[in-house]
Amino acid sequence: MNYLIVSLGAALGGGLRYWIENIVYKYLPATFPYGTMLVNVIGSFILGLLMFHFDQKELLSSNVKIFLTVGFCGGFTTFSSFSYETMVLFRDSQFSAGLLNIFLSLILSFAGLYLAYLISRI
Repeated sequence: MNYLIVSLGAALGGGLRYWIENIVYKYLPATFPYGTMLVNVIGSFILGLLMFHFDQKELLSSNVKIFLTVGFCGGFTTFSSFSYETMVLFRDSQFSAGLLNIFLSLILSFAGLYLAYLISRI
């Protein structure tokens, strides 16, 4: 049953990721992976809220927890896409953009998680 719960969450997360990335690339150039970065930051924030607020206050059943964390957030965030897009930037000799993507993705995703932690303490 847990596999089905995780799979459903991942399908919804992946669908939302695809939708958000398409919206981002309507407004920002596809020469930099803004969409991937945005979903990683949002996903980190959501995961932080789930774990630091809802889980610590025992507001999530085990099924809802795996649906939202392993399933939805796992399907929504895109570390493999981040890695591939960064490698493409390096391959295309866009070293500054590749390093910027690594730095901003890690710092902003951590910031999203930390912001969720701070909010959960209120």
